[in-house]
Amino acid sequence: MSPEATILHADLDAFYASVEQRDDPRLRGRPVIVGAGVVLTASYEARACGVRGAMGLTQAKRLCPQAIVVEPRFAAYSDASKAVFEIFEHTSPLVEGLSIDEAFLDVRGLGLLSGTPTEIAVKLRQDVRERVGLPISVGVARTKFLAKVASDVAKPDGLLVVPPDGEVAFLHPLTVEHLWGVGPATASKLRARGLTTVGNLAQVAEAALTGIVGRASGRHLHALANNLDPRPVYVGRRRRSIGSQRAMRRGPKSIRAIDTTLVALVDGVCRRLRAGRRICHTVMLRLRFDDFSRVTRSHTLAQATAQTQIVLVAARGLLVAAMPLIKSQGLTLVGVSVGNLEDDSAIQLALPFDRRPTVASAVDAVIDQVRDRFGAAAITRAVLLGRDQGWSMPLLPD
Repeated sequence: MSPEATILHADLDAFYASVEQRDDPRLRGRPVIVGAGVVLTASYEARACGVRGAMGLTQAKRLCPQAIVVEPRFAAYSDASKAVFEIFEHTSPLVEGLSIDEAFLDVRGLGLLSGTPTEIAVKLRQDVRERVGLPISVGVARTKFLAKVASDVAKPDGLLVVPPDGEVAFLHPLTVEHLWGVGPATASKLRARGLTTVGNLAQVAEAALTGIVGRASGRHLHALANNLDPRPVYVGRRRRSIGSQRAMRRGPKSIRAIDTTLVALVDGVCRRLRAGRRICHTVMLRLRFDDFSRVTRSHTLAQATAQTQIVLVAARGLLVAAMPLIKSQGLTLVGVSVGNLEDDSAIQLALPFDRRPTVASAVDAVIDQVRDRFGAAAITRAVLLGRDQGWSMPLLPD
C-alpha cells in the first residue's frame, strides 16, 4: 500500500439521468426517471422522493408524481462514457474501468507533471464538467476500497480526500452497508447481531465473522473493516465473469415467458464470450423475487465452452430447479452470468478431440458473422421473433 493517498475513484453521478439533463435543458433541476417499465436510474431530484433503480415505474410515479420519465438512449450514454474515459486516460496511464461510468486511477509519480493527487482530482472533475458536461464525484485515498467509499460519500458532484492519518476516523463510523460486498441479506445478518458500523465489525474476530456470513465473505469483510486492501489498480485486466439481466414487471408469468427471457440472455452472453475469445467453466442464474429478496444458483460444466446451446441447457436446468420459489414468491428479475473464464485457444489442432469445432459451434460462428455484418437484429432465434428483447446496455470491452 502506498504511504500516500494516490488512488482516485471517479464515478459519474446518476449517469443516464445526467446525460438526459445535459442534452435537454428542460430537464435540468427537475426529477428525471430513465426507464420503460422499470427504473434504470433516477436523477438526485427523483431520488429525494425515494425513487431507486430496479423499481417499477408505477411505484416510482406514485412516490414522485412530478417526475419526468424518459426512455433510455444508450448510444448517447456510450458516447459520453468514451469521452470521459479519454479524460481518465489523459489524466493517468493507470486506469482500471469498473463500468461505463466509473474507474480507478493511480496517480502516484505524477507530482512533477500534474501536481498533488488532490490537485489532479480537482482538474479531473473540471475537465469532465467542461468537456463532457457531466457531474462526477471523486474519492482520493491510499486504497481502492477507501477511494470508492469516499466518492460515494462525496456524492453528488463532490470531492473527498481521505488522508492516511484519518482513515480509521473516516471508516469506522460508517454503516456496514458501505462495505464492498454487503447487500441487504448480509446487512440483515450483521445487524441482527448488533453489528451496525464498520467499527463494530473491526472488533469481531475473523473466525466469528466467518461463522455469520461464510468463510469467503468473512475474510473479505474482516480485512476491509480493518483497513486492509493491498489491491493495485489493474490496467487491461480481463473480466472474471460476463453476465446480463432483465428486470420484469410484477405479476404472474408463464414458464414459457420466463424461458424466452432466459434464451435472450444466454444468447447475448455467449455472443460476448465468443467475441472476447473466452470460454466459461461455470453458469450462474440470478433471480429476484417480488419482495426484492434474491437467490443465485450455479452449475459447473464438465468442460469449458462458449457454445450457446450448452450454456442454455445448464441455465434451463437451474431455472427448473428454482421454479417452486418462483411460483411462491413471484419474479421481478432474471440474470445469467458465466464465470471462471479463460482465454480460448486459437489453435484448434492443439485441443483435445472433444474441444474441436462441432456443428453447434459452427452454427454459433455463422450467426455471429451475420450479426457482425448486418446488425444484431438480422438473425435471431425463432422463440424470440416478434418479442421485445429488452435493451442492449452499454458495457466496457470484455
